[in-house]
Amino acid sequence: MNLRRDVFQAIADPTRRAILLLVATQSMTAGAIAANFDTARPTVSKHLQILSECELLGSEQNGREIYYHINATKMKEVADFIEPFRKMWDDRFNKLEDIMKNYKPTK
Repeated sequence: MNLRRDVFQAIADPTRRAILLLVATQSMTAGAIAANFDTARPTVSKHLQILSECELLGSEQNGREIYYHINATKMKEVADFIEPFRKMWDDRFNKLEDIMKNYKPTK
């Protein structure tokens, strides 16, 4: 059975978000990534597979090792989707802040 993976389903999992944070600054092997978690290595491999299927991770083989790295282009797509919501909430909080600055309690 071939499931279509969704980027937002992928990043909904806290372990996968932690993996993305780990490889954000440097490429890492599956073993190095797995060493950061208290789960079985096959579990981490499944997370890596899902992230790779969603194109959030890329991989490069170097000898016998496969190094995983973040796909900044795909992460930008996620950030671009979230940006209007961030802006909306910033605007709402700024308006609330303005209201509170001008608020004078009545006695």
